[in-house]
Amino acid sequence: MSSHRVKIRRRRATAVVMLVGALALIVAALAGAGNGRSAPRAHARATSRPRRAAPGGEPEDDQNAAMSTVNSVLGYTPFVKEGGDRGRDIALTFDDGPGPYTPGVLDVLERFHVRATFFEIGKMLEYFSASAQRELSDGDVIGDHTETHPEMALLSAHEQHEELFEQIARIELLGGPRPLLFRPPYGSYDATTMRELHALHLLMVLWSVDTDDYLQPGVSAIVERALAGAHPGAIILMHDAGGTRTQTIAALPAIIRTLRARGYRLVTVPQLLHDDPPPPGQALPSSLRGD
Repeated sequence: MSSHRVKIRRRRATAVVMLVGALALIVAALAGAGNGRSAPRAHARATSRPRRAAPGGEPEDDQNAAMSTVNSVLGYTPFVKEGGDRGRDIALTFDDGPGPYTPGVLDVLERFHVRATFFEIGKMLEYFSASAQRELSDGDVIGDHTETHPEMALLSAHEQHEELFEQIARIELLGGPRPLLFRPPYGSYDATTMRELHALHLLMVLWSVDTDDYLQPGVSAIVERALAGAHPGAIILMHDAGGTRTQTIAALPAIIRTLRARGYRLVTVPQLLHDDPPPPGQALPSSLRGD
């Protein structure tokens, strides 16, 4: 066995030990706070699954159904940037989390009973794993946004593989389903990326609407860009981390209300692809702006 593989195994073993220790500390803390008022509220949030009965008509996702859908789409294309144009689905997606503003995003999504897709950075899970667990509890979908958010096209095949695989391992250690979707940081990818995605059975999810919210252009600008680009099958790009996201949080209610008033259903990416998959033969863009 190569020294590199030994190092990887040791690193993963260490991660498991650290995770078990962290969980033990959390359990001890909750036990000690059993007579307090905050612990019951935290438990209720984690277990109540507030968006299961969505009044807006959004169907529930199922991991097996999601896997079947992704397998079907991967059968004819390695990427998507939107769904088909015959339905009324739109997918809200958020990049770069989890982070300190993710709970604010989740508060809005839960209030409006919306499920979304989060493309998460593996390293961020070291500090904000509670938000990822909350997403999973809510029925949101978590995709791979690499381990450290590099420009993939600048990395070797081995480095790209590690960036993808390490994030997958972190999600599985949290008890989440293996990510089926990948979004490239900065919209950066190359032929090597596509080969690694094929090997890991990941569908690359780009976007059809970029709100540019990472630039913090103002709440009204974010709302306007999201709505101007809205169309059947649209995949809207936003961010829940990577900077201050108060504008994104403030823009979400208006985006959700207006899209629903226009007759759109807000769903996860797998649900969008299930309801109305994109047609075959779409050309892969050479690059995309994004973060």
